[in-house]
Amino acid sequence: MSISRETAIAGIGQTEFSKDSGRTELRLAIEAIQAALKDAGLEPKDVDGMVTFTLDRNDEIDIARNMGIPELTFYSRVPHGGGAAGGTIHQAAMAVATGMADVVVAYRAFNERSWYRYGIPRDRQPAPTADMVHYSWITPFGLSTPASWVAMFARRYMHEFGATSEDLGRVTVADRKHAATNPDAFFYQRPITLEDHQASRWIVEPLRLLDCCQESDGAVAIVVTSTERARDLPQPPALIEGVSQGVSYEQWSMNSYYREIISDLPEMGLVARQLWEQSGLGPSDVKAAMLYDAFTPMVLVQLEEFGFCGRGEAKDFVKDGGIEIGGNLAVNTNGGQLGEAYIHGMNGIAEAVRQVRRTAVNQIDGLEHAIATGGTGVPTSAVLVGVDR
Repeated sequence: MSISRETAIAGIGQTEFSKDSGRTELRLAIEAIQAALKDAGLEPKDVDGMVTFTLDRNDEIDIARNMGIPELTFYSRVPHGGGAAGGTIHQAAMAVATGMADVVVAYRAFNERSWYRYGIPRDRQPAPTADMVHYSWITPFGLSTPASWVAMFARRYMHEFGATSEDLGRVTVADRKHAATNPDAFFYQRPITLEDHQASRWIVEPLRLLDCCQESDGAVAIVVTSTERARDLPQPPALIEGVSQGVSYEQWSMNSYYREIISDLPEMGLVARQLWEQSGLGPSDVKAAMLYDAFTPMVLVQLEEFGFCGRGEAKDFVKDGGIEIGGNLAVNTNGGQLGEAYIHGMNGIAEAVRQVRRTAVNQIDGLEHAIATGGTGVPTSAVLVGVDR
């Protein structure tokens, strides 16, 4: 069955984005959900479904109890970090379309900067898991962080297609330009030049500091309901025209180094094909894309996987402001995770909704459809939202 346009995003909410929120992750989640419900013109008693990430530390029952949500008939979680972003909307939309719930809230909240970050040793190692076996093949060789995993991928991509560090830098420059005019962005009023990018220190070659997204504290929540019900609520509905998840052949988590070709993202191509098939649309119909930008090389490859340009052509697509407003495609008009905040892609979905509502700070004129993607290099996801006609 197709659920295209049967469901809609009726509300979005978020906290401020910071490096030290000064409060618990549970409070962040509740604040974002309260804001999303207020935006949608709904109350806690209207909510009967919740979806979040397996990595989120806020249990549904704790949120329901603290918010006074009386009953939940649907609750689920999606794994794989940022890859879950569109997956939460996928599960929420299916729950609503199949009658399992009427109003589903998708949320993500964390103090990723102030509470926990990569590289903190543990006093006691947990029992081995399949995931740990997976990482045992790479960590002894120094590949122990996401930056190092993506650096291997990026080096191969650059070797095959002649992309340079400057090409990667153009992604950051565009994101920071958009963030500079977004009051909610951490890097508000702080644009950078390509020279700034090139002067930033190496993290893991070929990735510089300004190729890597922020660590952030904050939360985002999104309310999904039926299109029919959304039309009776205060905000213009953002129709869910397509929503998909994808796992591809020989998929590993962020280091699928054992494929015959390791310089593409076939799982994102799979997600893109589903979106185009579900919606009946194509790349030429989309004027804005919130592409998951944990690391700059992944933005280049997503442009290719979605068909915005040909294989190996992204380096030319991004030149001369190609992904800035007024260019070939407006990418990450909120500043993305490089410029606004790193909330596992959920803030990208919220920005796609604002674009469809025509309330974005960096609004694209004449926009009818916008895409937001989930994490790259992992089992992934995306959502395509559109104006209600």
